Amino acid sequence: MSSEQPGHSLDPHEVGWLSQLRFNEQGLLAAIAQDYQSGRVLMLAWMNEASLRESLDTGYACYWSRSRGRLWRKGEESGHRQKLHRVQLDCDGDALLLQVEQIGVACHTGRLSCFFYQWDKHGWQIAEDVLVDPEKVYR
Repeated sequence: MSSEQPGHSLDPHEVGWLSQLRFNEQGLLAAIAQDYQSGRVLMLAWMNEASLRESLDTGYACYWSRSRGRLWRKGEESGHRQKLHRVQLDCDGDALLLQVEQIGVACHTGRLSCFFYQWDKHGWQIAEDVLVDPEKVYR
């Protein structure tokens, strides 16, 4: 039986808590952002140690952009930030669940969620409306 107790807090500035995380070969963890009230999955992104530390320090989601090769502070261009309410680690230690308050939309397409395609007998269908014109947000 584990000696860890529910509610045990870990200081993100201490090194010990990192031993529970299993980063991949690129030093990344999958991070799923979920609306903390509705439970709706908003997006999947990646975090490295630096982005996770920044997220825990600031209370706002920060990811690692694989395409840009740098920290990606969610909402830095659009203003569509994600305020952290809870961060959970999966049983394997290789994925995080960020329960967030989404300010604006999560997807760069202008939709609330990046998971807007839905499969039916005719193939993938768009199942969510655009809420924000991405041309006006991302310049």
